[in-house]
Amino acid sequence: MSEIPDDKQVRVRFAPSPTGYLHVGGARTALFNWLFARRTGGVFVLRIEDTDRERSDPAMTTAILDSMTWLGLDWDEGPFHQAEGTGRHRADALHILAEGKAYRCFCSADDLDARRAAHPDGPDAFRYDRRCAAIPVADSDRRAAAAEPHTVRFRVPEGETAWADVVHGDISFANTDIEDFIILRTDGTPIYNLAVVSDDVEMRITHVVRGADHISNTPKQILLYRAFGQPVPVFAHVPLILGPDGKRLSKRHGATAVGEYRTLGILPDALSNFLALLGWSSGTDQEIFTRAELTVAFSLEGINKKAAIFDHQKLEWMNGRYLAEADAASLLPLVRDIVPAAGHDDDWWIFLIDLLKVRSRTIREIADQAGTYVSDSVTFEPDSVAKHWKEPGLLVERFSRLIAALEGVTDWDEATIESAIREFAAQEGIGAGKLIHPLRIALTGVSASPGIFSVMTLLGRDRVVARIRSAIGILAEMGAGTA
Repeated sequence: MSEIPDDKQVRVRFAPSPTGYLHVGGARTALFNWLFARRTGGVFVLRIEDTDRERSDPAMTTAILDSMTWLGLDWDEGPFHQAEGTGRHRADALHILAEGKAYRCFCSADDLDARRAAHPDGPDAFRYDRRCAAIPVADSDRRAAAAEPHTVRFRVPEGETAWADVVHGDISFANTDIEDFIILRTDGTPIYNLAVVSDDVEMRITHVVRGADHISNTPKQILLYRAFGQPVPVFAHVPLILGPDGKRLSKRHGATAVGEYRTLGILPDALSNFLALLGWSSGTDQEIFTRAELTVAFSLEGINKKAAIFDHQKLEWMNGRYLAEADAASLLPLVRDIVPAAGHDDDWWIFLIDLLKVRSRTIREIADQAGTYVSDSVTFEPDSVAKHWKEPGLLVERFSRLIAALEGVTDWDEATIESAIREFAAQEGIGAGKLIHPLRIALTGVSASPGIFSVMTLLGRDRVVARIRSAIGILAEMGAGTA
């Protein structure tokens, strides 16, 4: 059970390793910690676990911080760097060594490898046999003073190590299954489990919310908390995120880094909403949550045991919902990062984005559609042409008359354009749809677009007329080919 008093302020931490970009699994862990801290009025601590100096990359630290900032996961303390606490980690290890809760191990790596290989049940069954645990303290001190290479091992007590996990319930490990694990390497640097516990004690962490892949580390860490005479935090191990094939989410399933989703045009609030629902439930059917609603609804008890499936299509659907509700002006900088804005003012772009955002699932889709409105040419969709340009000769004549009608339009706005189009269709003796569908192909190249009158307003008279003339040329060639 936890040894943290119920009335103590919640303090949680997110502790990424700067050996790669922020993965969506890590982002979800950070989000759960952030939501819990905000829900309880607690403190969210950011710690960079960079003790692996060879693999740690300052550029990755920057990328992780940028991704967290983009997601809106602001931290209250930090970022602290675990590498800066190496002196404290070592002192903590030597403290429990002096108390007899740890001992020096003089077994060489080669010797251990040989004993592991010779184990009758195979190398995986090998557990350290405590050969050095019986060395008298005076002899151990003498050998260490003579600079004989050694590690420091934790002396695992008898019995079992158990805790009440918020997500998985009661979990216990027989201590006989936990070998006397190393806490200091031969060079005096700390092993992961020691550094983590030392840091969590120093930062007064009350709740450890992390991935279920850390469950195997937890009994060792609990033993260290108790050896240090410190309260054991509450543990909540969140389920893994799997791909659609049921295997652990990886590059083979597509984008996995937060920065990649940003590039793909996913909004931060949409990604946060989506990640929150991966392995957590509010107990209702609600799927779209504002950040404030998530904060109020979130609880550790709502986290599921079962692994979550990452569904890219659902993420895009959810992002589309967020785009539809977003203020077009707020999306303008994101679209302009992809599509050149030359030749049009902000009001024109905001009008365009307002039309396109309800038909899009990502910022990139808005940008792709926007290209139609800023390009000097149109790319025609074959299926749309085949469906709506079945009578090319007739359309050549009709479009030619339409140009004359449009050149006579006085005010180029939606209402005036609509009136002119409908009047022209009536003069042609056809329903407006019989004109609008072929005209949409001429102006956009596709059969689905925002309202045609809005499209024409955005394109402007000159570009509309130019595109119709271009369509007439293509239609004439089509007609000649069927003559």
